[in-house]
Amino acid sequence: MSTPTVDQSDSTSYGSVDQLLDDVEEALLVREERITDEQAYALADLADQAMDPDDTALARMLDLAHRVRLAWCGEQVSLESILSTKTGGCPEDCAFCSQSSTFDTDVKPQAFLSAEQVTQAAIDAQASGATEFCMVLAIKGPDDKAMAHILESVEVIHEHTDLEVAVSAGLLDAEQARTLAAAGVVRYNHNLESAESFFPRICSTHSWQERLDTCRHVRDAGMELCSGGILGMGESPRQRAELALALASLEPTEVPVNFLNPRPGTPLDQQLVLDPRVALHGVALFRLIIPWAMLRYAGGREVVLGDLQGTGLLGGANGMIIGNYLTTLGRTPQQDIEMLSELQIPVKALTGLL
Repeated sequence: MSTPTVDQSDSTSYGSVDQLLDDVEEALLVREERITDEQAYALADLADQAMDPDDTALARMLDLAHRVRLAWCGEQVSLESILSTKTGGCPEDCAFCSQSSTFDTDVKPQAFLSAEQVTQAAIDAQASGATEFCMVLAIKGPDDKAMAHILESVEVIHEHTDLEVAVSAGLLDAEQARTLAAAGVVRYNHNLESAESFFPRICSTHSWQERLDTCRHVRDAGMELCSGGILGMGESPRQRAELALALASLEPTEVPVNFLNPRPGTPLDQQLVLDPRVALHGVALFRLIIPWAMLRYAGGREVVLGDLQGTGLLGGANGMIIGNYLTTLGRTPQQDIEMLSELQIPVKALTGLL
């Protein structure tokens, strides 16, 4: 399985936006096949035009991405709630993360949540409209203690709710992946975070290849793979396409799209947030490169997109994390549900939930 990287000096042969978008539409909506790497990078090159409100390139990309989403995935939007069951104290030095013990941030290490705390959080998530529940642990990868905590939590969530359970607990080996799958974990999240060519700028304590290997173990164990990244860490538009192409090669079920919300005390705390139009370009770009996946709005959407969040849901996204994120506050679930209602977008929900 190849993982494409990009030479930033590469250029494409597309002479016009019209021809590019016509060819992409032909591939995705007529032939029902994925676009080429050349087309992906050509779409990435439209990021500069996306910043111009008088240019139609972004509107056309968003319209095409929405039609692709409807054709490949349907109308419904999925809502997911996440819970950090082990917060802070992570030994890794990911430059965007305030949970790293390497940086001086306001996030302090906390012990594992109890089974009762996990159960109540899951019950509350289901009551607020979530159909999935993701447990997140701030660790490099699970040791025996962490695995025991995960397995106990999965059991109590299944006992008290109808939620599908997902887990995000760092790097896995093949045996750990098989154990989680056998326990009923439907989906495992492990983001590639960035393009391989950009990754050394954000992390030195583990490699991009280790992340890729974990994703492959998840797939081989029979779990669904949830893997995405963060936009706005200083990467180029072409590196966003590189990341999306690498993700596409893994055939993930779900792709979280996060937007950097710079955290005080981290190396990226002075990074400017993305222009909202560039962020929307990124959403459309990911949809056109990964047409089949659940493209889930995740962290930073409120800060970066503000009132334009609904535009992304009409431009390729078909999932959202609702409620609070790991170390930052989100909107209330009710605000997101009201937004979906105003947009007349149906919500994927368990029977009797909404």
